[in-house]
Amino acid sequence: MTTTVTSHRTRPPAQPTSLRGRRLPWYAAPAIAVAALALAAGIVYGIDIGGPVLVVVLGAILYLVGLFAAANAVEGRRSARNRTWSALIHSAFVLAVLPLVSVVWTLVSKGTERLDGNFFQTSMNNIGARDANGGAYHAIVGTLEQVGIATLITVPLGVLCAIYIVEYGRGKFAFAIRFFVDVMTGIPSIVSGLFVLAFWVLIVSPWFNDGRPSFSGFAAALALSVLMLPTIVRSTEEMLRLVPAPLREGAYALGVPKWKTILRVVLPTALPGIVTGVMLAIARAAGETAPVLLVAGGGAAINTNPFENNQSSLSLFVYQQAGDASKYAPARAWTAALTLVALVLILTIAAKLLARRNRLSR
Repeated sequence: MTTTVTSHRTRPPAQPTSLRGRRLPWYAAPAIAVAALALAAGIVYGIDIGGPVLVVVLGAILYLVGLFAAANAVEGRRSARNRTWSALIHSAFVLAVLPLVSVVWTLVSKGTERLDGNFFQTSMNNIGARDANGGAYHAIVGTLEQVGIATLITVPLGVLCAIYIVEYGRGKFAFAIRFFVDVMTGIPSIVSGLFVLAFWVLIVSPWFNDGRPSFSGFAAALALSVLMLPTIVRSTEEMLRLVPAPLREGAYALGVPKWKTILRVVLPTALPGIVTGVMLAIARAAGETAPVLLVAGGGAAINTNPFENNQSSLSLFVYQQAGDASKYAPARAWTAALTLVALVLILTIAAKLLARRNRLSR
């Protein structure tokens, strides 16, 4: 009996097919960008048709064209479109950040010239055009008092108005409130100043000043309140609408009254967004010049009483110093502008930290 043995040849295992196609090397995009800027600079300066701004704009266009062509040749049309759109998104981000960086750099570089103790401890009283001293102490005091009073007026009123619109408002009355708040959002600052001038300064203030109209920091705070109120109402309204309905329903199911649910559940949940809206309103009010000029009058002396006599503010101080003929005035204006931005930034950070702490404590 013959046994036949069949030998089976072992085949090598099949190699897995790579699912990744060809890709541009990591240095391709920077190289294309450098080449595009060099080509744009050669075109712009060679023909003498512009400056650095045109070089950047033309370089960006050439970069997008070159990136699309290179990616299309190596990776395919689909990947080329993806790379081009990604580059457009990043370019938009850079264009949005560049003005902010430019403003910050300009403020810091020019505002540090008078960043000394004399600037924060003295006013412009008895300061002549040839005097290098003089500061913005009176303007800082005025800004803090005016914005502080306006905040005390508008925050409770704005939050209560938003609560009514969201939680209680139904029908035509709520629609009318929302409509007038939207209208007030677009009111120019000069109009609010004229309103307070016609009502408070010319009609009400003579009752407290022996029949004579008088400027005051409180009048400026009223004008700033008109500007702050719609921002606070609208931002608070949107934040309250974002609170999930199950939170309210759970409180109601436990027998909690509606007013206590709003106070203990709804407001703490929406607090970070409400604080953001309030700080936006404060930042707008702190930078207004026209209302303060119309109803507070400005002044060079220190006035810590917001209810009588003229009072200045940092924004008005910047406006006055920017138009002053003294060679020392521009440095004061830049330092005052830097102080105003730093003041708003400090208040915003402090408010955010306070809101976060209160939220975590609950």
